[in-house]
Amino acid sequence: MASPLGTAAFAAQRDSLPQAARKLTLFGGGPGVASGIAPMRFISVDALRPSDRFAPRHNSVSEADAAEMLKVCGYKTVDDLISATVPSAIRRGVMNIGRYDAGLTESEYLEKIRGMANKNKVFKSYLGMGYYNTHIPPVIQRNILENPGWYTQYTPYQAEIAQGRLEGLLAFQTVVCDLTGMEIANASLLDEATAAAEGMGMCSAMSRGKKPRFLISDKCHPQTITVCQTRASGLGIKVEVGDAATWKFGPDVSGALVQYPATDGTVSSYKALASQAHAAGAKLVVATDLLALTLLEPPGEWGADVVVGSAQRFGVPMGYGGPHAGFFACHTQNLRMMPGRLIGVSKDSHGRPALRMALQTREQHIRRDKATSNICTAQALLANIAAMYAVYHGPEGLKTIANRVHGLAATLAEGAKQCGHKVQKQPFFDTVCVDVKDAKKVAALAADHQINVRVLSPSEITIALDETTTLEDVDALLCVLNGGVSPPFTSASLAPKVQPTLGPHARTTPYLEQHVFNAHHSEHEMLRYLKKLENRDLSLVHSMIPLGSCTMKLNATSEMMPITWNELANLHPFVPANQAEGYKEMFEDLAQQLCAITAFDSVSLQPNAGASGEYAGLMAIRQYHRSRGDHARDVCLIPASAHGTNPASAAMAGMKIVTIRSDDQGNVDIAQLREKAIAHKDKLAALMITYPSTHGVYEEGVDEICKIIHDNGGQVYMDGANMNAQVGLTAPGVIGADVCHLNLHKTFCIPHGGGGPGMGPIGVKAHLAPFLPSHPVVNTGGLPVPDGKLDPFGTVSAAPFGSSLILPISYAYISMMGSKGLTEASKLAILNANYMACRLSSHYPILFKGKNGTCAHEFMIDVRPLKASAGIEESDIAKRLIDYGFHSPTMSWPVAGTLMIEPTESESKAELDRFCTAMIAIRGEIQEIIDGKADKENNLMKNAPHPAHVVLSDSWNYPYPRERAAYPADWVRNAKFWPSTSRVDNVHGDRHIIARIPTLEEARAEAYAAAA
Repeated sequence: MASPLGTAAFAAQRDSLPQAARKLTLFGGGPGVASGIAPMRFISVDALRPSDRFAPRHNSVSEADAAEMLKVCGYKTVDDLISATVPSAIRRGVMNIGRYDAGLTESEYLEKIRGMANKNKVFKSYLGMGYYNTHIPPVIQRNILENPGWYTQYTPYQAEIAQGRLEGLLAFQTVVCDLTGMEIANASLLDEATAAAEGMGMCSAMSRGKKPRFLISDKCHPQTITVCQTRASGLGIKVEVGDAATWKFGPDVSGALVQYPATDGTVSSYKALASQAHAAGAKLVVATDLLALTLLEPPGEWGADVVVGSAQRFGVPMGYGGPHAGFFACHTQNLRMMPGRLIGVSKDSHGRPALRMALQTREQHIRRDKATSNICTAQALLANIAAMYAVYHGPEGLKTIANRVHGLAATLAEGAKQCGHKVQKQPFFDTVCVDVKDAKKVAALAADHQINVRVLSPSEITIALDETTTLEDVDALLCVLNGGVSPPFTSASLAPKVQPTLGPHARTTPYLEQHVFNAHHSEHEMLRYLKKLENRDLSLVHSMIPLGSCTMKLNATSEMMPITWNELANLHPFVPANQAEGYKEMFEDLAQQLCAITAFDSVSLQPNAGASGEYAGLMAIRQYHRSRGDHARDVCLIPASAHGTNPASAAMAGMKIVTIRSDDQGNVDIAQLREKAIAHKDKLAALMITYPSTHGVYEEGVDEICKIIHDNGGQVYMDGANMNAQVGLTAPGVIGADVCHLNLHKTFCIPHGGGGPGMGPIGVKAHLAPFLPSHPVVNTGGLPVPDGKLDPFGTVSAAPFGSSLILPISYAYISMMGSKGLTEASKLAILNANYMACRLSSHYPILFKGKNGTCAHEFMIDVRPLKASAGIEESDIAKRLIDYGFHSPTMSWPVAGTLMIEPTESESKAELDRFCTAMIAIRGEIQEIIDGKADKENNLMKNAPHPAHVVLSDSWNYPYPRERAAYPADWVRNAKFWPSTSRVDNVHGDRHIIARIPTLEEARAEAYAAAA
């Protein structure tokens, strides 16, 4: 029989194979042999590439699926769609990210990052200053930190499918309240330094801005002082740093900040200082340490008004600086001025207790420049880890850890004395200050022994111990203090003779008496508790989360793996530079990649949230103008459609906000923008603009907008929230922007963690590079380091490179995708959005479209007509989607009465179709109301979601079947996600604020009162 090789019959048979199978056809094997077809006599290059290439695994739409989707959209190729969508005036040429431009495979990346990590030197670090080694319990590491069921959730705006993490955050608030002795605490802030700055801002706000002076103790951590000074410069607050013992509280002082224990380890009484401040009408902010407070008298008992700090040492790795959960506590009377998010207890529609985010009207997208703070991302994941650390150890376990640390510190102090050194006389908790005469010499000797100690002054060092410290570690420290020779005694021999004491500062009040902190101390019980909480939360492990402007994309396993490696996770942020060579190499690589992606010249990695990046960008612009003598430039133009964090950031940077309206198509009104720019020509500082627009379209004329601003002396700040539609297709630097922040937790795959962590590095043009933020302990600035004199505007985060530990995630994504993969991702994000918009357009009005009728990577559907015809609002659709197993799109933003949908590139066509099917089915349910077939008040929409306890109850008083309520689609039968509560009552939760777990006595008293 003749070989069919090369015949038309073979070609037809070959072409009928899937694309992947054709690529894998090899000489002597492959699909051709398996199907009886003679082998082809050539080798496909694609067939020889590694099997673990990353881009095809991240970009989830196949070629065949893309072809079907393009037909629905009315285009032949993806490039045709892109040409119709992205204005030609701003299209860039081929992007090249430099090193790894072709894209690493997953195994290649893990090998490369392992090599970098190995360049870090993990010495024993006793540097303190708010950062400590800690043991993260393995049950928490594996089941929270390394578990996508916890780290891929979004901020809990949909409370019914977020009860698990909400319970964890309520526990966090309770831990903070109990240990600080304060009445109420928030659900975390970004870090200790920015929390202190928020406390300073709150003091100023309480004085209505009439008291411009704020006092800071010189015994606060240096990074905290600098962050407060930076923040004060934009807010018009005059910071004075000095010795708290010499303070005089005049009528112009709004408040003061002290550290307890101090940065040198000493514990002082501030009770008299608090009384002095209050007598003058000022407030006292106290930065403190949660582990120390298990033994020390809590600040709330001696007069603190605000208590802040970091929960890092409660089981969260140092990670070269973060991410860590900052905390903020105050009195209930100041609740409505407290920054950040608050978890409160409410009830659901059946009267059962339910949790939710309380007082959501404080969020920036609603209050804009009047927001109480600019915290758009907290640190929910890290707050939950810290809370579960407290749950696992309980009050007795925490006290045991603290007593052990304190005992080791006392033993070290006694040993230092016997080695001939002076030690501070004041009480201390974990940090010993030793007079060694030549501090740098002793620190160098310690480094020779792979030990890091802090040089406090030319003659003093401090040594901060932690829960990982052992008696053997103390012996090694005593060897250093003894000139490198072991002393004639050991710590074990000293310990029995040492009597550690905190004197009058010792705590006498109990804490964490609630059941949850006293019931899960075995690993089996803890494991089950963590799983119970996880099961109450919908995350990306269940289904797509189609939130517009939030970019909930794949957080790949290979991206996440390195973050718990010892060489990356357990490095103190203030170690000498030669101990962090691996991080340095990665930072330089990542900065170069981000410069290539944005077409900018320098990047700062310090901002540890998107809002922090906005603020940093505006402050760099402010410093640039001032360097040129333009001190009067303080006007910031902001479109009405901008992210709410934009005006909040501008207000924090001391700028006056001028709003620019949108036209009928949702675009920036260029005529009014030109008019306002000219009117404020002598004072124009900046324009803040989001691109593509917050309405989900590529606005025409954005290059003209940039030119108008530049012609009138201003700078263009671009909000990077929508970078997922820019990468590889255009760039802020190509469009004409001067600075742009990058949401690494959106476009570049760092997971949202249920409401944080985030990262918001900023890229800038060369003329702004000298003004990027630095740090008081580790000099940073921009990367690549700009030429010429540096003039940084200040410091925005506690750590020099922000949340360093999560930067490898974005580095992994960029390095494995390569330029081609990144560009394809942007194209597919646009294709997916347009495909969904086309499928849904005959059921819901699409609110805004671009010049050629397309959208960018997201789109809005208009629900307002349904309110008029059926009484159905966007919140009703959001709750009914839960019954279908989906999280809601973004509700009522940037236009009230709308839903904004963003599919991302990492969702498959099957998942897009599933969501569209759900939305179309819901539209059918709404039509039943319009047609009078369903009651306008008692229907599937108004009663949604339908939890199991409602569906399975003995009574069913709804005019539709239980089955239709619980199983509205076929896929729900196969894998049902049950919400744990019915619709939560928001109004009740705001009227009755309960933001901590009650003790058993409090719960009994409440039950008794209710019964009476």
